[in-house]
Amino acid sequence: MSHVARKRFGQHFLTDRAVIDAIVDAIAPGDNESMVEIGPGLGAMTLPLLARLPASSQPLTVVELDRDLAARLRKRGDLNVVESDVLQVDFAALAAERGRKLRVVGNLPYNISSPILFHLLNFVDQVVDQHFMLQKEVVDRMAAEPGGKDYGRLSVMLQWRYDVEWLFDVPPEAFDPPPRVDSAIVRMLPRAEPAALDARLLSELVASAFSQRRKLLRHSLGRWLEARGYGGDFDLQRRAEEVPVQEFVALAQSLD
Repeated sequence: MSHVARKRFGQHFLTDRAVIDAIVDAIAPGDNESMVEIGPGLGAMTLPLLARLPASSQPLTVVELDRDLAARLRKRGDLNVVESDVLQVDFAALAAERGRKLRVVGNLPYNISSPILFHLLNFVDQVVDQHFMLQKEVVDRMAAEPGGKDYGRLSVMLQWRYDVEWLFDVPPEAFDPPPRVDSAIVRMLPRAEPAALDARLLSELVASAFSQRRKLLRHSLGRWLEARGYGGDFDLQRRAEEVPVQEFVALAQSLD
């Protein structure tokens, strides 16, 4: 039975066998693992992952919103199918049910990729690593260093908790239907000893800093800090894109 890609779900099915093999090689499934795939679609990565998962690993869990695709995957009998919007999935509960941390992989829907990344940030302590296919522009922002146009809120919030590594690019013709953008594979490794702070406070701070990214921070973050009675010496004569992640983190810690 054929399946027509549904635009509302942001479906672009990976078909290039060489790209699929390169992704599975990068993931490198191993013994005694609990793996979760987001957006398995027609199973382009699912089946190679199943073939590479040792018998000692737990059944592969797939999270699929499209009920037709979920029904098709469920018929296989060798998958744990979670039919749900990934933004509603409790990954902590899934890890507790499995009794071990999760390895999370997937070809993420490009129209909601950032919300998915922020949702998973809430469960980073239950994750071993993450490997995702994303729009290249998003991966560039995730891995960006200070000083460039790609560096922003997404860069800071993810790099506070993960080591983010671009692996390789994927062209549009590797998909059916082809997206109108280039894609890329990214690896995300949770930091072993992240700075302890209030994540909501950091998020609010960073959002304020980048709310007027072309202006000096005294026009945005400065007013936010003043409203909270901050009396420190944080340099506000810079633009947000010039401030390294560790300085945002240190500022959030001083306010907490």
